[in-house]
Amino acid sequence: MDAGAVVEFERHRPRLFALAYRMFGSASEAEDAVQETYLRWAGSANAEIRSPEAWLTTILVNICRNALDSARARRETYVGSWLPEPVATGAGELGPLESVEQRELVSLAFLTLLERLTPAERAVFVLREAFGYAHREIADMLELSEANSQQLYRRAARHVREDRTRFDPAPAHAYALIEKFLTAAQSGDVGALEAMFTADIVSVADGGDKINAARRAVVGASRVARYLVGLLSRDFPGLSLTAEDVNGAPALVARTGDAVIGVVGVDFADGQVSALHLVVNPDKLAYFQRADHIASRTA
Repeated sequence: MDAGAVVEFERHRPRLFALAYRMFGSASEAEDAVQETYLRWAGSANAEIRSPEAWLTTILVNICRNALDSARARRETYVGSWLPEPVATGAGELGPLESVEQRELVSLAFLTLLERLTPAERAVFVLREAFGYAHREIADMLELSEANSQQLYRRAARHVREDRTRFDPAPAHAYALIEKFLTAAQSGDVGALEAMFTADIVSVADGGDKINAARRAVVGASRVARYLVGLLSRDFPGLSLTAEDVNGAPALVARTGDAVIGVVGVDFADGQVSALHLVVNPDKLAYFQRADHIASRTA
């Protein structure tokens, strides 16, 4: 493959990764799909492709759709709760996240909701909602009729609409709330935490089979407050907790030294914390950790 074809692919790589990540909720699987797309691009007659963007998008989304069947099967046997892999988004890693809707579509909560969709429904929904493709274009990519694409989209929207989490505070206000939440948690102030939580707050932890985390959701303000204070009372030498932009929203990132040991996504409702998403499985943090090291070297 000539240098021009490599440059052309690299121009599209960030968008391809952003699309694949939304399809999988997994940065590692997204990277594999992008690499497979590159190999197919390398083996194609590039000069005969009229629109590289359309060609690459079509190849990638079908790779993702096919791979989702086996991914879903793996998740059915996953130990404990499954949560998406967090991705730092402070430098635009998942594309433009300028609107509430754009940020919502990459939130840990919403990517978890997308798991209830079939691969075809997820492909249509992501292409339409996140990337603005017309149903005619989606139909061509997925080898569907335009009417079928519209039907899949309506079905997907219905599946996620009931539990769809809307972003509540503006990012700046969310950071202030998280800092307040962090202060209360680190000081062990159960009462202050309870006051910040909705009565029906839900905390879900993903440790896989690597980390001993709560296998079931912890529900209720009092129980979640005590659970968090208990977690932070453990001895983590050199522990630091910082608020950072993750999946389009402020989140807590836990480190011991240079190692990322956890990411906590926070959902809000009416100015209170309504849900926590604790990702502590080291496999789920590998991409975040790698990006962390790259950022520290280039800072």
